[in-house]
Amino acid sequence: MTFWEHVDVFRKILFRCLGVWAVCSIVVFCFKEPVFKIIFAPSKSDFVLYRLLCRLSDVLGLDALCLEPFEANFINTQLASQFMMHLSASLWIGLVIAMPYLIYQFYSFVSPALYANERRYSFVLIFNSFILFTIGVLLNYFVIFPFSFRFLSTYQVDSVVVNQIALSSYMSTLLMLSLLMGLVFEIPILAYFLAKLGLIDADMLRKYRKHSFVVICILAAIITPTADIFTLLLVACPIALLYELSIRVVKKVAK
Repeated sequence: MTFWEHVDVFRKILFRCLGVWAVCSIVVFCFKEPVFKIIFAPSKSDFVLYRLLCRLSDVLGLDALCLEPFEANFINTQLASQFMMHLSASLWIGLVIAMPYLIYQFYSFVSPALYANERRYSFVLIFNSFILFTIGVLLNYFVIFPFSFRFLSTYQVDSVVVNQIALSSYMSTLLMLSLLMGLVFEIPILAYFLAKLGLIDADMLRKYRKHSFVVICILAAIITPTADIFTLLLVACPIALLYELSIRVVKKVAK
């Protein structure tokens, strides 16, 4: 095909992707109550994580694991803010739902220009990238964000200061941490490309393993500004496992 024929095919793919994204967003918009029930679930003291910790405390006999109930109050200070937040959340969730289709469409556009082995490796990379990103987002939703929100929403410099969390602050923090953890879980994919470029190797990663663990702990402390070591380890251990997985990936690239 000529250049303009390629542009025409890409235009059709782009319109199909936008159409699917719009349909998914409209469907999400219509289910306001269940969607926001899921979004606000980590802010409740009966969240699944806290119930599991209480059951674990009963089994192990460690009362410290079962956290005390807490209550968070949300406020809205702008007239159209709640409607715009509903619209924004629908667009983001609709994008997440449509993402497999979007990736497939763009991959189908690029794949004819690839050799058979390049097609196979690119598919594996895209699939693994999507899975790792999803795991990072789920880890944030079920573990990291609930602990961070609980700590920050109940922290007080003085008893006279009452915490009333803005709706926009809650949503932006949830989105930011989800995106951040999704990107952090792409470490093995980044290691793969750096190894292909010859910038790193397995021996180098093993040599700086201890230094990396210190950096991981610092990163975990920044992501989860809580005071307990338990939450810190919940974040640091998966990232450390990703580092070990990166060593295996780099070693395989060298072979």
